[in-house]
Amino acid sequence: MQHTIDRPYHHGDLRRTILDTAMAMLHEDRGWQFTLREIARRAGVSHAAPYKHFADKASLLAEMALIGFDRLREALSQDKPDASGSLRDAFFGMGRAYMRFATANPGLYRLMFSADAGRQPADVHLDERALAACEPLIALLMRGQAEGTLRPRDVRGQMAACWGQMHGLALLTIDGLLLPEKVGADALDNALMTLMEGLEA
Repeated sequence: MQHTIDRPYHHGDLRRTILDTAMAMLHEDRGWQFTLREIARRAGVSHAAPYKHFADKASLLAEMALIGFDRLREALSQDKPDASGSLRDAFFGMGRAYMRFATANPGLYRLMFSADAGRQPADVHLDERALAACEPLIALLMRGQAEGTLRPRDVRGQMAACWGQMHGLALLTIDGLLLPEKVGADALDNALMTLMEGLEA
């Protein structure tokens, strides 16, 4: 399949062109088996051009994963309810936003949590941009504790429980395995309700 990018290459915008091309290929194939040489060819630049900004493929994949975390944070931060709104409504809204992001970007979502992005998992997951994707949920949990709605526990432990559940649900959905015949109708909302009830004081 021939891949395209959103816009042609312009001098001085090489890094963005390489990233746009790689993201387009990731979105179309839902995988990252491409080579830097193939990216350069499809971007219409020299084979050596990608190396001006990325030392190797792992470096490119790491940056793509971080862009994914940037976008995830934006998705979780959009349409925030006001402070007077229901914590449950905000929690459910954030859970649904997480699922929408994952299912709309399956290739990128998998890459974000792949060992192929960077030389070590910490290269991506301890980067400030990846950590920032946790901030909307942490802020919501802190609000719940301050209101007395949620149990006073280590907020990062609560975040890990929420993230672990959402990550599992996202991958099951992407793989077509969250089947109503197995988990019932409205599996996402039911799972979120179970998680919420476990967090509540």
